[in-house]
Amino acid sequence: MYTWSPSVRALSLALAIPMALGAQRGAPSKPATPAAPAVHPAAQTFALSGPVDTTLWGNIQWRNIGPNVAGRMVSVAGSVSRPNEYYFGTTGGGVWKTTDGGTTLVPVTDKYFGGSVGALAQSESNPDIVYAGGGETQIRGNVSYGDGVWKTTDGGKTWTSMGLRETQYISRIRIDPTNPDVVYVGALGHVFGPNAERGVFKTTDGGKSWKKILYRNDSTGVADLIMEPGNPHILYATMWQAYRLPWTFSSGGAGSGIFKTTDGGDHWTEISHNQGLPTGLLGRMGIAISPVKPNKIWALIENEPGGGVYRSDDRGATWKFLSGSRDLRQRAWYYSNIYADPKDTNVLAAPQVGAEWSKDGGMTWSGGFGAGDNHDVWWAPDDSKRIVWVHDNGAVITKDGGTTRVSVAAPTGQFYHVHLTNHFPYHVCGSKQDAGPNCGPVRVAGGGRGGGGGGGGRGGAAAPVYSEFYGVAGGESGYIASNPADPDIIYGGRVDKLDLRTQQTRHVDPTLAEPDIYRRTWTLPLTFSPRDPKTLFFANQKLHRTRDGGEHWDTVSPDLTRENPAVPATLDASAAANNLGGGARRGVIYAIAPSRTADRELWVGTDDGLIWRSRDEGAHWDNVTPKALTAWSKVGIIDASPFDADSAYVAIDRHRLDDFKPYVYRTHDGGKTWQQGAAGIPEGSFVNAVRADPVRRGLLYAGTEKGVYVSFDDGAHWQSLQKNLPVTSVRDLQVHDNDLVIATHGRGFWILDDIAALRQVNADAAAASAWLFAPSDAVRVRRPEFTGTPMPKDEPMAADPPDGAYIDYVLKAAPKA
Repeated sequence: MYTWSPSVRALSLALAIPMALGAQRGAPSKPATPAAPAVHPAAQTFALSGPVDTTLWGNIQWRNIGPNVAGRMVSVAGSVSRPNEYYFGTTGGGVWKTTDGGTTLVPVTDKYFGGSVGALAQSESNPDIVYAGGGETQIRGNVSYGDGVWKTTDGGKTWTSMGLRETQYISRIRIDPTNPDVVYVGALGHVFGPNAERGVFKTTDGGKSWKKILYRNDSTGVADLIMEPGNPHILYATMWQAYRLPWTFSSGGAGSGIFKTTDGGDHWTEISHNQGLPTGLLGRMGIAISPVKPNKIWALIENEPGGGVYRSDDRGATWKFLSGSRDLRQRAWYYSNIYADPKDTNVLAAPQVGAEWSKDGGMTWSGGFGAGDNHDVWWAPDDSKRIVWVHDNGAVITKDGGTTRVSVAAPTGQFYHVHLTNHFPYHVCGSKQDAGPNCGPVRVAGGGRGGGGGGGGRGGAAAPVYSEFYGVAGGESGYIASNPADPDIIYGGRVDKLDLRTQQTRHVDPTLAEPDIYRRTWTLPLTFSPRDPKTLFFANQKLHRTRDGGEHWDTVSPDLTRENPAVPATLDASAAANNLGGGARRGVIYAIAPSRTADRELWVGTDDGLIWRSRDEGAHWDNVTPKALTAWSKVGIIDASPFDADSAYVAIDRHRLDDFKPYVYRTHDGGKTWQQGAAGIPEGSFVNAVRADPVRRGLLYAGTEKGVYVSFDDGAHWQSLQKNLPVTSVRDLQVHDNDLVIATHGRGFWILDDIAALRQVNADAAAASAWLFAPSDAVRVRRPEFTGTPMPKDEPMAADPPDGAYIDYVLKAAPKA
């Protein structure tokens, strides 16, 4: 066994050498490397162990293929003095900026941080200063945490971490309009467990130090925070007691309330029980102040039965109920923000499922300028006609009150899984949150295969384009599965079947006859057998199989979830006691992995922490759960080994238990024993997916909440494979021929073209003065006319190489000129 020495270094260069005119790489071909070593994995004898010198990988770079549509945006900031400049906080995609009024957007935080950004604030006195708060407080089931507060002082060119990392979910940031060193942060705190770093924080030195100035308890944080225009010492904060469980959530509690300070946060007074406000349990609440008459305050309150809009005309001393419209309350825990026109005390806006407006001070509401599923509004303080709404598919900007508008988009789609078809060239598919299922070819017509400007590509500068995506079967979550023998037949969701030739879709859900007995979750697994193209599997709490395209289904398992998983230990006693029935059976099968080497063998895993194996396609099941796996440890992905039937790899996600450590399990004896290995993956990068390379034994890839990792020794050690990939949640990975393809939850699909160097790196390459890796096959194809979508000029992604083959080699020393 060769142990890699950290002292071994080499200069790695890569060229893209064009072949005959029109040649392209990435088509189905024979593997570029010899077959895997004839060593049984149970011996755990792999070609390499320990971290590998990254200079031996060649100049591989990730390539983004889109789609060129936005995911959910949840925060926005703008400037009075720069009317065409805005910053947008995305879910999973970091911060994006426009300087031309929304015509083009570029990511500005990729080199520093990424993920979800729930709060943005741009200084009025110095618009080059912007603060960003991580994590969104729309705490849906796929919510992703953030990395605290970040700050730029040069308009987004560089960013510095200002701490508060353990707040995880930040709702609001407010900057003193005359002094950008005085900043207030409203933090919700951990969503899946109690913690103390939540409430209102203040800095007077630009974020170098913070003081917690309002704190309720370890389960209550801030939903909204607003500063009185013209008087930065007066602030109002709405406190929200809320948490999520693996199967549900809670909104509201004794800690919720409205608080006010008149001395910059030194002292706070609760005004939740003042005259006119509703009694009983309070949930999420938004608050707005009229810049024209600061004595006028509105609150949008989640409460039963008294929820709705309330107004105070005396700075919160007394209140009056105005409207209980259900359009403002249908998803109160998810929205409940309210905004006041800077010039007209009668005009209010409330981003909801629809864009709600009031023109009579909050008494009546109707739809208007905006979009669908809205989350935040920025209103120019000096011009009430200049407005920005951010929503589930980007943003809308207007300068004339909505008569004309600019729709803002960026490639920030949130995908749950990735599926690769057997088309030529293959298509990349997945379900996009808030938009639906999409597929697009890995290369687009005319030879362009995505990528972007900014350099860093492995070859010449072909025209950077996004792929040409099209809608397929399914919904906004779940899996896509195409027929291996006929990729124009595509299945998706729960379960729809589409024939691309006829564009006809049928619903073939196996649970239609008895829908009430089957449990659901946002994402349910759907996959074909890799050994039998006629066999398709789908699961809820039971595993279902069809062999005739969905015309008939067999149920091939009992309920495989935990009989009584109980409630997570992260809940306090009172919350656990009120937990809708305690530990009733709630789980579903969350992962299906038919064996790649044996015809009748199956692996499945549940979202409540069980792993099962069947050797006879469901007639009998063995519980092979690792002893260390506790209830609600979600089995995100199981990958059956491509080399033998007794080996499998499992990604375990425990962030819903407030545990953000990475967990990757492997077995080489059919589940009798398991090894857990995630060394090299830092805490916080919990693992969503793991895949085994089908060519090189022991080469594994992991998709985590903060990026991609690779292991050369069967998971004993891991190292970053991030390269030029932005920091984002990677939810799934797949290998197709010589490519590694990932689905991100915030930046669309990315491809690592030609991983031959990863498959071939070895001790000989490290020791040699010069080493040539065997190039992958290239296929000559006809190049039709390009019809793709150009990418933003300044987007820092890998450029697409010219048609041809990659030649990867290693030199110990740089060549002489």
